[in-house]
Amino acid sequence: MNLLDKTLFAALVLSAFTVQAQDWKFSGESGVEGRFFPQKPRQIEQQKNLGVSIMMQPEFRYQASDRKTQLGFVPFFRYDAEDRERTHFDLREAYWRQIGDEWEVTVGVDKVFWGVAESRHLVDVINQTDAVEDPDQEDKLGQPMMAATTQKEWGALSLYWLPYFRERTFPGEDGRFRTQLPVNSRRAEYESGAEQWHQDFAVRYSHYLGDWDIGGYYFYGTSREPRFIVDDNEHKLVSLYDVISQVGIDLQYTNEAWLWKLEAISRKGQGKTFFASVAGLEYTFYQIMESDSDLGLLVEYQYDGRDSNAPDTLADNDLFVGLRWSLNDISDTAILAGVSVDRITGEQFYNIEAERRIDDHITAELRARFLTGSEVGEPSWFLERDDYIQLSVLYHF
Repeated sequence: MNLLDKTLFAALVLSAFTVQAQDWKFSGESGVEGRFFPQKPRQIEQQKNLGVSIMMQPEFRYQASDRKTQLGFVPFFRYDAEDRERTHFDLREAYWRQIGDEWEVTVGVDKVFWGVAESRHLVDVINQTDAVEDPDQEDKLGQPMMAATTQKEWGALSLYWLPYFRERTFPGEDGRFRTQLPVNSRRAEYESGAEQWHQDFAVRYSHYLGDWDIGGYYFYGTSREPRFIVDDNEHKLVSLYDVISQVGIDLQYTNEAWLWKLEAISRKGQGKTFFASVAGLEYTFYQIMESDSDLGLLVEYQYDGRDSNAPDTLADNDLFVGLRWSLNDISDTAILAGVSVDRITGEQFYNIEAERRIDDHITAELRARFLTGSEVGEPSWFLERDDYIQLSVLYHF
């Protein structure tokens, strides 16, 4: 835990003693996770076929009786028996929030999500990716920030000051999902001389117009996506973080069972200014075959025009097709299955996610991911032997 995190932790603990204990709500989850890799690793030092880890994420939340003052404290810890870099602690949330008549102000560590697409979260730019948690890049580190939002008839306007940058986590030498040369997690290079203390800013506007949900933003700061340079002395990769400016939009149109979605960005600062987008639709068949379950069909196209001076991406010209099956039963059973196909190389990435509640406190989650058709020289080649099946059992308290 760095100095800023320790300071915020101390502030929130102190705040906890200023309010009555009954004003706090305590909840959270803990669990055990097992991963099975059917193929041998590409590097001999990487973990073999089985991996086990445990995690805990308690949540402490306070809300004043007038609902204008809120505190949140959500630490996260995972122990991984195979990958030392995956054993880590993070503050997902540690904030104070004050809600006034005109503005809502948040100070501390928080998570902010933007986006509407299923296959790629292109416009989500505030929080850094916690890449050791899951290769799908949906897990995020807590971001130190001061944020202010005003909600008017003409929409919501949010301003963000991000005073400290979080470096991306990466698997260690022993872990799966790593590059051929492991990333040195104890060293990083920055374009800015201020390094992690470069002051980042963002402004976002969002609104609802009939059946349309619209959002747009401008971000200036350190890119959450690093490039890599080779450290010949340690035979490792070193992350290089550029300063970028990025504009993005997200749109969703709802028409009965149809959802039409678009995310698009334009980024300057990593090679030639480039445009990227993900666009598609989701159609839901309700109560299929006279049952309570719903079946959704998802189709999305991913485009990315970045050049070789920008960080690699797997979603440059890909088509995603998927199904979302919600049984709407007492166990909240849901399944999402899909495949992304590279339209140039034919590379295919299969993803299956399923979850089911066992009782009032225990849930089970299944993940299965497989990559086929990757060739030497492609960004995904280092993942070619990292197909896996993951089972997690979570206890919610």
